[in-house]
Amino acid sequence: MASSTQDLIPQLQLANTFGALFIGVVVAAILFGVTNVQAFIYFQTHSGTGLTLYKLVVIWLWILDALHLALIVHSVYFYLVINFANVSALTEIVWSSNLQAVVGVLIISGAHLLYVHRIWIVSRGRSRAWPIMVGIAVVLTSGVAIAILWREYQFHVISDATKIEWELDIYFGAVAFVDVLIASSLCYLLATSRTGFSRTDLFITKLMGYILNTGCLTSVCSLTAIITYAMMPNNYICEVVEFVMLKLYVNSYIALLNAGYYVQVNADTTIPSEFHMRHDVYRPPLHVRTSQDEELQASRKSMFQYPNDEVLHITRPTQAVMPQRPIEMTMEMNSLSSA
Repeated sequence: MASSTQDLIPQLQLANTFGALFIGVVVAAILFGVTNVQAFIYFQTHSGTGLTLYKLVVIWLWILDALHLALIVHSVYFYLVINFANVSALTEIVWSSNLQAVVGVLIISGAHLLYVHRIWIVSRGRSRAWPIMVGIAVVLTSGVAIAILWREYQFHVISDATKIEWELDIYFGAVAFVDVLIASSLCYLLATSRTGFSRTDLFITKLMGYILNTGCLTSVCSLTAIITYAMMPNNYICEVVEFVMLKLYVNSYIALLNAGYYVQVNADTTIPSEFHMRHDVYRPPLHVRTSQDEELQASRKSMFQYPNDEVLHITRPTQAVMPQRPIEMTMEMNSLSSA
């Protein structure tokens, strides 16, 4: 037994295997701290609304994120501390390693379904074909993930993971495709919801940029996981990328709920309130009534999330813009909980 252990020691490369896992856990813990900040901001800005659907969503995502961090910490602790100098144990698959994969699938599939719900709400009054198509893509991707998890639970040693290499490539590729599909869908729906009011249009533009950035970021992580697993199947760099990707999913969605808060902070210093411009054409100062001004202030908060968890659906003006009459904008308020 001692001689076989000595034979295995020269073949071990802890730097890019368990050393990489340790670094991945540290980065995941840092991103979990960012998740805590995002959740704190959300509950602070929605403290007077009671228990709503999106508060439950934030709590659910936070619990999954915390559970995933606890599982990967246990996995690394099992290999590097409990079985310190026990080389034969490094080839075993600990239970927390399999369970963290299940939690990871729940996070990715759950975030995708929540984004599909956003697309469904924003597309209200339009064709439902687009959100249905995105939803089907999410369900199919989740089906691939379930099949991979079923096979992983039949493995007993780490080397068996190479048997599902092509399934993992298909899954990460599908995840990247769904991320791009969701980001492009939201951007298209937002771009066609411009109202002509400079403040509202500026918020929509910022929100589109944010959605594109987060969608591209998670897609890049998925593609990086495919590349690293294909080029380096014998180390754990791919798992590190997966840890980071899961934390980004939770952070990006909660940050989207806080988008109205971030934009509202800088809204008053971005565009003067004395002028309204559309398509770079000068318009004289508009004498808007107090109720209309309050509606414009409300439209800046969020296209998606409000303090009372309501959604703003803006339709483009159907009447000609008259120089001596206020511009009219139809606003429909619908509760997210009833959507």
